Amino acid sequence: MKNNRSDKYRSPAKAIITGVSDLFRRHERVGEIKPTDRLDGKKVLITGASSGLGFAVARQLAERGATVIMACRSGIPGKGEEIAHMTGSNDVHMVHVDLADSDSIVRMVGEVKKRFGAIDIFISSAGIVARKGRKTKLGPDEMFVVNYLAPFVLVNLLLKEELIGRPGYGTARMIFVSSETHRNPKAFGWEGFGRFRTYGMSRSVELYGYYKLLLTTFVNELSRRLNAGGHVRYSIFALCPGPINSNIAREAPALIQLLLKVIFKLFFRSPEKAAGPVVYLSVSPDMEGKALDYLFLMSRKEMDPKATDPANGKRLWELTEKLFMTGTYPSIP
Repeated sequence: MKNNRSDKYRSPAKAIITGVSDLFRRHERVGEIKPTDRLDGKKVLITGASSGLGFAVARQLAERGATVIMACRSGIPGKGEEIAHMTGSNDVHMVHVDLADSDSIVRMVGEVKKRFGAIDIFISSAGIVARKGRKTKLGPDEMFVVNYLAPFVLVNLLLKEELIGRPGYGTARMIFVSSETHRNPKAFGWEGFGRFRTYGMSRSVELYGYYKLLLTTFVNELSRRLNAGGHVRYSIFALCPGPINSNIAREAPALIQLLLKVIFKLFFRSPEKAAGPVVYLSVSPDMEGKALDYLFLMSRKEMDPKATDPANGKRLWELTEKLFMTGTYPSIP
């Protein structure tokens, strides 16, 4: 398979140009979200739900009848109350989590278990583009942890506690917000995996793409492990929502932030419109029983060959388990 790596996302300027041009290209739609596509009786856990894409997804799924559990570091309880008011739903809830802190993830999973029990859909929407390297309690850089390691840890904890999937509610779905920037890295940096290194804003976009490559590789390996033997136990989906007018660049210098706000407002899509592929993967009956898929905007697309290579997936999984407690996940009370 041809490797379609490019340098389109190596700098903020190139990333913006690429994102805008992608919006004006023709894409064959994978399907439509119908008014009859509902989630009544189903429970959805969404990370990064207090703003941007995650907030828009939480609102739209609440409108479709879901029990929405917003996992956030801030905005509690105001953001949940805002969605409840906007949608008329009395089934919107919030739980606190700091994805840069493994102890906080453990506490959040315990709270979900106690308050809600098993969920039907997990959506990993949280992401960060940091201004500079910041070391976390676990040791690695915050961008590495939030964009990749936290989803790995959180999913494994939810699976260990049997908190994803319920009999009679269809195939449980796990949806990960990735990015087309996952195609940009030339190779994996296996040596010194997870080791903290300092960097500045000039490397943030490049590193963001690398961490999305890790996330997308994890998605493929997760599906291989959970759906071995051709039996689909879980639907594992990833997507790139395209360029979004959000606050993901909130750590950029003030002058650049001002410029980006103008560009984002003029050319990028609102979170409400960008939520389309996440909502489709969550609600569409067309996706029922499907083991693995990747959408770019609302079109099906092959993932980068590095991400789909089983050897890369196996090595990434083993290195990540070694990094995080050698694969032994805490027990949830």
